[in-house]
Amino acid sequence: MTESYRRSGDEMPQDGPYAYGAPHGPRYGAPYGDHAGAAVPPPPPYAPGPEGAPGARRRARRPVALLAAVAVASGLIGGGSAALLAGATHQDTQNSASTPLVNAGKNSGSGVAGVAKAVSPAIVEIKARTGSGESTGSGVVLTGSGEIITNNHVVAGADTVTVAFSDGSRKTARVTGTDPDKDLALIKVRGAKGLTAASLGDSDKVAVGDGVVAIGSPEGLTGSVTSGIVSALNRDVTVPKEQGRGQGQGQQDGRGDGGWPFEFGGNQYNGDTGSSKTSYKAIQTDASLNPGNSGGALINMQGQIIGINSAMYSPSSASSSTAGSVGLGFAIPINTVKADLDALRDGGSGGSNSGV
Repeated sequence: MTESYRRSGDEMPQDGPYAYGAPHGPRYGAPYGDHAGAAVPPPPPYAPGPEGAPGARRRARRPVALLAAVAVASGLIGGGSAALLAGATHQDTQNSASTPLVNAGKNSGSGVAGVAKAVSPAIVEIKARTGSGESTGSGVVLTGSGEIITNNHVVAGADTVTVAFSDGSRKTARVTGTDPDKDLALIKVRGAKGLTAASLGDSDKVAVGDGVVAIGSPEGLTGSVTSGIVSALNRDVTVPKEQGRGQGQGQQDGRGDGGWPFEFGGNQYNGDTGSSKTSYKAIQTDASLNPGNSGGALINMQGQIIGINSAMYSPSSASSSTAGSVGLGFAIPINTVKADLDALRDGGSGGSNSGV
């Protein structure tokens, strides 16, 4: 940029007899002297001819006008080059920044694939067996010693709880504490150590339009990954406190009527929410969620958990040709989970349940 500017205007000597250098003087920037090295005195100052001599006026006027034109042109060209170069440099700096991923190795990659590879080991499938059957949900590993967060409605009333990990191994767990009002539960895997724990983000920093990834076990399909964006924030969602009719998570008797009942805007969806219910402000996402994703992770593009998936809308009258996600899923903000963790470790507001 600097060299271009000099070539355009600064190479012209300002004190020489002519604007473009003088055939009788040295090159600009060179010492006075001839090719043989003999010293040559600098040319005498330019002495204008007699006033009114046409030749003198022409020599005085033309170099000044030409110098001004060249200076303006060089300023425009130099400025334009600077803007283009600065823009290119700024873009290269932005594009060269890589997205950090939690627990990611050098070959994890970026984007959805990188997030899925890094976080999947910290997402589990949960099967809770009750007297009336078995429900399937998901959970997020919080500590290497086996603490896992999930939804209360996944494990409510469970006699036994089994956890399946991404490597195919299975372990039993007990319910440490539940909070039906926040639809959260904490379970602890028996004999666990060295588990891959998830990294918790800050849900207060989530913005509409942010890219997200959802990982869980929809319809019992362990470790399924979907992606989308955050489509709204602070949605008032109402869900049952306990496992009720239509909440089979795709594995009990809720498959036919959509499962996962909730209320929004004064209307009930996916079944009757019953009389025992709770409301919370949720993150809305268009990432595909289905029964079985409940209790699983909603993850930002840095590999941090920003929410626990807890509800979704599915048309109750959907036929086999129209069934599927309609892009309305809801997650409990992770900051709500953080604030409730100590209470859950102490049994929670719903009390502890030894499970197995």
